[in-house]
Amino acid sequence: MTTYEQIFENNRKWVEEKKASDTDFFERMAIGQNPDFLYIGCSDSRVTVEELTGLQPGEVFVHRNIGNIIGNTDLNAISVINYGIEYLNVKHIVVCGHYFCGGVKAAMQAEDMGILNPWLRHIRDVYRFHKKELNALMDEDLRYKRLVELNVEEQCINVLKMAVVQRAYLDRGYPIVHGWVFDVQNGNLIDLHFDFKRNLEDIREIYDLGLSEQS
Repeated sequence: MTTYEQIFENNRKWVEEKKASDTDFFERMAIGQNPDFLYIGCSDSRVTVEELTGLQPGEVFVHRNIGNIIGNTDLNAISVINYGIEYLNVKHIVVCGHYFCGGVKAAMQAEDMGILNPWLRHIRDVYRFHKKELNALMDEDLRYKRLVELNVEEQCINVLKMAVVQRAYLDRGYPIVHGWVFDVQNGNLIDLHFDFKRNLEDIREIYDLGLSEQS
């Protein structure tokens, strides 16, 4: 277990290593950020975006919460997405879940989780949307993993519903929304190949905000 004091020693060594390889590293960091990626992931301590993607500071804007949820009343997530699009001009929005996610596992249990109930309801709703497919999986581990994947796809769709995303895409041709899963058992990132254009077209009947006529 890393001690509290060790964290600051680690930081000192990290600063020295960065300066040794790039004397202007921190001066550039102070100027500002210009990331191409907005990453929306789970708060799980095993899933660190820079480490698993190899991206460097300044290359990815990050939002994390339990279960990588994009709720339509979650001002935190909505503000991050708006800021990423309007001020950072991100080209890609990634929703990344992970297998063995505690939030997804909890949502599958018939248990009162107290204050977590409203949050886990987002994931339970995903189960309800896909109940027939999930209940057909007799292996509980496979059902668990499939719900992780379906949750990622539903959260990608929730991103598509946002006016700021629709407007930016119509005006600029980006951001593009992607769905990933991180497998904590082997370290691999899995691209779910979320079909951005098809899904955007599919939701337009209900979630079209009339922006195409305004552009």
